[in-house]
Amino acid sequence: MVRVKFCGITNPQDALLAVELGVDALGFVFAPSPRKVNPETARRIIQGLPPFVQTVGVFVDESPARVEEVARFCGLDMVQLHGDEPPDLCMRLMPRTIKTFRLKEEHDLPSLESYRGRAKAFLFDAYGEDREGGTGRTFDWGLALRGKELGVPVILAGGLNPGNIREAVTLVRPYAVDVSSGIEENPGKKSPVLMNELIQRIRRIHVGNTEQE
Repeated sequence: MVRVKFCGITNPQDALLAVELGVDALGFVFAPSPRKVNPETARRIIQGLPPFVQTVGVFVDESPARVEEVARFCGLDMVQLHGDEPPDLCMRLMPRTIKTFRLKEEHDLPSLESYRGRAKAFLFDAYGEDREGGTGRTFDWGLALRGKELGVPVILAGGLNPGNIREAVTLVRPYAVDVSSGIEENPGKKSPVLMNELIQRIRRIHVGNTEQE
């Protein structure tokens, strides 16, 4: 079954419900965003989690020293670099690096090659002029399929919600999906109903990527 990360976690209630529903990872945003949390809040939430849940910190063009400092303080398992971070920085933080690429057109794909072997996974998100992520918009999933050809695990993001998760998973067959705004009541506050609905829809997807009715 495709793995699931709920991102933009800001409070213990959302985190614990996500864990109860069976998500594999929780994301904490440390970059400018309506879902931004400070390291102290993230640390308190993470300390209250049960074992076997991965925690991911989202950063945008931070210094390596700052990323490492926050990761240690909060107890993060992975870091997700969502800006213009070069391959060398990704390699410095290996083996805990996820590199995000905001895909708009096919000419965005060649830049991925230089990151192969320098990130554990590629996260493909929608391009937005006004923000680095959390746009709530989808993109051409055919670009994600092309990106999979590099042989790096692909995490699919960008406007995913209970209404389109089946189509996204069956078309792209990603290693994992990353969902944030599509399961929210408002920015930073998750909807228990939407969280549960998305997880239930993913669970009904077969290995062959067809859904049980």
